[in-house]
Amino acid sequence: MGRKGGRIAQPLKPEEDSEKEKSQHSSRANLPPLKLVVLRPVGYPLRALGDDRPIMVTTDNMKLFQAYARDQWMGFRVTEGDFLFDQLMFPDFAFEVVKARPRTGRVTSKTIFKLESPLSTPFKKEFPKVKFSDIVGHEHAKSKCKIVLKYLKNPKLFGEWAPRNILFYGPPGTGKTMMAKALASEADCPIFLTRATDLIGTHVGDGAKRIHQLFNEARRSAPSVIFIDELDAIGLDRKYQSIRGDVSEVVNALLSELDGLSPNTGVVTIMATNAPLLLDRALRSRFEEEILFPLPTLQERYEILKMYAAKMPLPVVGDLMKIAKETEGFSGRDLKEKVLKTALHFAILEDAKEVRDEHLQKAVERAKSTIRNQPPTLMFV
Repeated sequence: MGRKGGRIAQPLKPEEDSEKEKSQHSSRANLPPLKLVVLRPVGYPLRALGDDRPIMVTTDNMKLFQAYARDQWMGFRVTEGDFLFDQLMFPDFAFEVVKARPRTGRVTSKTIFKLESPLSTPFKKEFPKVKFSDIVGHEHAKSKCKIVLKYLKNPKLFGEWAPRNILFYGPPGTGKTMMAKALASEADCPIFLTRATDLIGTHVGDGAKRIHQLFNEARRSAPSVIFIDELDAIGLDRKYQSIRGDVSEVVNALLSELDGLSPNTGVVTIMATNAPLLLDRALRSRFEEEILFPLPTLQERYEILKMYAAKMPLPVVGDLMKIAKETEGFSGRDLKEKVLKTALHFAILEDAKEVRDEHLQKAVERAKSTIRNQPPTLMFV
């Protein structure tokens, strides 16, 4: 049976076969030896209701995992789509055979086992397309990122003076993530994106493993950029939080990576927060530079509105400078999502052929009402 059947792989044991089964076994025993089996951890057949914790199984040593897998499943007949069940460390934990070469065969002492990354990982690996030219304003941040760009393209040039750890701070929606993506795009390298809360995990030790997994993956993909958002979720000064063991564990693992206890050549770590003054001083001291992402000025708001309006499916004929003057305190994200997108939806609802002033004005009023009703953000000086 193939992938549709999702069959449970079974060992070949001729001594336990009936006479009828022995004749069938003679053909099964002639199965070709498997050269490769790629496994994906999928979890247990049953779980308790209400237990929504993700399954996180991985290995720190692939050669050791191969020996472990061969020892368990030697002689098994395996087909792509089958399930193999662990009976040693995690009894009845299932692995799906996502690839087998040949598609059906038997496990031998020479079968190579590979383990896919867990289904639930604490980060995303991306190759973004955004460029510095797509970002309005933030010239100081661009200048620093251009230095980092030179490092990513030629790490040896900097030696021990390499730019390593940078903090982006400022109100939400001001372009911190976009700037990190632009840096990776300009350097033609991957960026590993995560939120600080996703690094905590569910069991003791999970957080430290996730941190080290993140940095190990970045090192293997170097040159690369790591971007950790919402840093204040785990890095608050102790006087602002009751320290939990799992959070402390994550912060300690993060500090060890930022200190460069393992060589991070070709890896730059950027973290972002809305409230830098609330960060733990030990964590904040690891950043060589802190870069402010302020709310856009009047001219910048106008440029942002023009840039996004040019990409809309309907032409915008309204007065964008007037809208820019009425949206002081709006972030770039607010202008795109709360003003232009809403105005476009109003126009589409009316079957209009263009986005007019009345659509934009109505969107601005709605956006102001929404922003007024939002709770205040912990800010900075």
